[in-house]
Amino acid sequence: MLLLAVLASCSFRGITVKENIPYMEEGFLEEMPEKRLSLFVPKRAAEPVPVLVFVHGGSWRSGNKERYGFFGRRMARRGILTVIIDYPLSPAYQVHAMGLATAKALDWVATNSADYGGDPERIVVSGHSAGGHLAALVTLTNRYFDSLGVDNPVAGAALIDAAGLDMYHYLKEQDYAPGTSHLKTFTDDPEVWKATSPIYFLRDDMPPLLILMGGKTYDSILEGTARFLDAYREFEPEPNFKRQDNKRHVPMMAQFLYTPGRAFRWVRDFVLEID
Repeated sequence: MLLLAVLASCSFRGITVKENIPYMEEGFLEEMPEKRLSLFVPKRAAEPVPVLVFVHGGSWRSGNKERYGFFGRRMARRGILTVIIDYPLSPAYQVHAMGLATAKALDWVATNSADYGGDPERIVVSGHSAGGHLAALVTLTNRYFDSLGVDNPVAGAALIDAAGLDMYHYLKEQDYAPGTSHLKTFTDDPEVWKATSPIYFLRDDMPPLLILMGGKTYDSILEGTARFLDAYREFEPEPNFKRQDNKRHVPMMAQFLYTPGRAFRWVRDFVLEID
């Protein structure tokens, strides 16, 4: 707790940014594209610092890591080694490829973060919207890490207005026509929907979760988060859940532009308290 108090009360004088580091080569497992990540490294840390890996949103079909440099810089200035990743997008790739890429990035971080002053035993994965879905998925299921032949290194997850927490229920209710955007990502197969819905992998020994949701976000996220929380309470009666009543979906991420904000402090403190 003393370390938390020290880190939370001050900013580092500076950070080092290392951009566009490949974590997955073209043709990995015969089908994956090259993907890269960027590192935001606190300077002059006296001991290894916790690591935060962020997965961007964009409905699984858009977005890139370059948009979130503000998040990496602000977290790094509070003593957190922050990693922003890219991953394969729909329609060229489907959800299992996205989960596999996220796991590959986390394995890269677990293997290499110590070289940048990070503590590989304290890796938190976070994401907004579709990125929150992928963060929850790799936290709660080991299938992608098993495919890579490595251990799951995730010690906690911070979900920011996460989409798709029960994609199986959502897609069944929507009954989309074949070829609809979400089905390009999740396929027409209900078994894939269920296998990629984090709600079905909640368990007793899962890492801690911080769940943030906007009170004015999309109806699908309101409903999906409510269903997820109901299931989560069977394992954790008092979830670490923060509802921001006046926030819509995009402002749930935009608020991290301001370090004095509540959401910034919630995520920062959650990461710093991981042990």
